Amino acid sequence: MQFTQHDADILDQFTRQAEPFAQRHGYGKDALLVLMADCAAVTANDSVLDVACGPGIISCFFARRARHVTGLDFVPAMLDRARRYQQEQGVSNVTWQLGSSTELPFPADHFDCVVTRFSFHHFLEPAAALAEMRRATKPGGMVVVCDVVPRKEAQERFNHWEILRDPSHTRALTQAEFEALGKITGLEVARIELTQFERDLEDLLAGSFPKPGNADRIHGLFEADVTRGTDTLGVAARRESGAPADRSSSAGWESGAVRITYPVAVFAWRKPA
Repeated sequence: MQFTQHDADILDQFTRQAEPFAQRHGYGKDALLVLMADCAAVTANDSVLDVACGPGIISCFFARRARHVTGLDFVPAMLDRARRYQQEQGVSNVTWQLGSSTELPFPADHFDCVVTRFSFHHFLEPAAALAEMRRATKPGGMVVVCDVVPRKEAQERFNHWEILRDPSHTRALTQAEFEALGKITGLEVARIELTQFERDLEDLLAGSFPKPGNADRIHGLFEADVTRGTDTLGVAARRESGAPADRSSSAGWESGAVRITYPVAVFAWRKPA
C-alpha cells in the first residue's frame, strides 16, 4: 500500500485524538451503539469485524453480544488506547489488528458481521472500503455503516468546516449517496435508521487539532449562522438559551455557548447468500 499525504493526516490527527476521542465517546450512555447493535442483529455465535475501530468503543460494546470481535485500525496509537479500553471494560473476546480499510488483511467470507462508525467521511475511496467490508463478510452476513449524513444543500459547506476542523476529513456522503453505494456494491438493504447527536462546539474543537488559524475561521462561520438564524453548515447551530456572547476572547466567541446537532444514519445491509 502506497503511503499518501492523506494517510499522514490521519496518523497525525488520530494519534493526537486517541485519548480525547476515548474520553468523549467511551464513558457515557451511547444510544447510537445500541442502535448499531440492533441493526446488526449480532448473536452470541457471531464473529464481528470493527473497521477503523479507533479506541475500541464499538469493538468492546459488540464483544458483549458476539462470540468474538476483531478491531482494525490504521493508527497504532488508537490500537494502544483500544487495548487499555478493553482492560477497563473487562472484555476478553477482542483482538486488535493494524491495517487499512481498503485492503482488509482477512480472507473473503470470514466474518458474520462487519461494522464501522464515523469512518467513511475520512475515506478517500469509500466505494473501495465498502467493497472490502462486503468481501470480508460471509454470505448472508451483515454490513453496518454509521456516519454523518449532511443534507444535500448543506453538504459542501458542512465538508468545508469539517476539513478546517480536522484535515483528515475528506467528504461526508448524503443518505442518498450511501444508499447508491450499497446498491453498487451488491448489498441488500436490511434497515436504515436516521438519528442525530449533539455536541458543544468548543468541546468538539478542544478534542480536535485544526491547523493554525482554522479555529477562528470556524468560529466566524458559526457566528454567521447563529446570528442569521440559518443552517448553512448543516448542524443546526444555536446559542444555548440565556448564554450571551462573550467578546473578551481572542476569537470573539463564547466558550461552551453554541450547540450543534449532527445528522446521522445507520445503514444495515445484508450480503446476498
